[in-house]
Amino acid sequence: MATRRLAPADIQPASFAFTAENLAWAKSQIARYPEGRQASAVISLLWRAQEQAGGWLPQQAIEHVAEILGMPFIRVLEVATFYTMFNLEPVGRHFVQLCGTTPCMLRGANELKKVCHEKIGEPHHVTADGKFSWIEVECLGACVNAPMVQINFDTYEDLTPERFGQILDDLAAGRPVQTGPQIDRQFSAPVGGPNTLTDPSIYQKKPGGKPQEPALADGDAKRPGKAANVRESAIPKPPVGDASGNSNTGRA
Repeated sequence: MATRRLAPADIQPASFAFTAENLAWAKSQIARYPEGRQASAVISLLWRAQEQAGGWLPQQAIEHVAEILGMPFIRVLEVATFYTMFNLEPVGRHFVQLCGTTPCMLRGANELKKVCHEKIGEPHHVTADGKFSWIEVECLGACVNAPMVQINFDTYEDLTPERFGQILDDLAAGRPVQTGPQIDRQFSAPVGGPNTLTDPSIYQKKPGGKPQEPALADGDAKRPGKAANVRESAIPKPPVGDASGNSNTGRA
């Protein structure tokens, strides 16, 4: 992995502090961990700091998280520089991550890369209007829908250069865009619809039994919903109590 460093001092903001809302959220995250284990919240707090800072982590933001968690700055910096989901330099309001791993490359990622060069510029370059920047990344987990990109929190899959260019134009103009697959398929289902278990006889009612239905009918298939960044985060269940001290072990 290439060395990752903080952005130059001349573009670093003079200060950073969580908003009152984000500070309250940070404290709620820290409270999930036992006393003395507050450092376990470091990734969550860095992620929220990145969101507040406009998609990247200034040095002051990393120092702020370190102060809140009572951690040495170098320890938090190690986390920020290790995980590539943390951006150490400014990004555009629409941050394009283009997958260049083998499945996407074989399905046309290089052509998508040309679109990025034409419409945005070089990797890591932020357009003059601040709307776009892009980088090439490793697998984003949608290989069956290659080629694909992730823009902010959403993925755009089954792309052609023309469709990708249109998405960028629509985002630049503030027009709504369709997330997920850009062809007529259900998420990662086969193109053209189901091609296995299609014999109607396997779903017929058996003597004395209830009618069997397909697990998912085409007409009832799920479709992409709201963008990921407008959905509430899942609330994890509290940990199960430690039963190691229970003397009723069932042994003689």
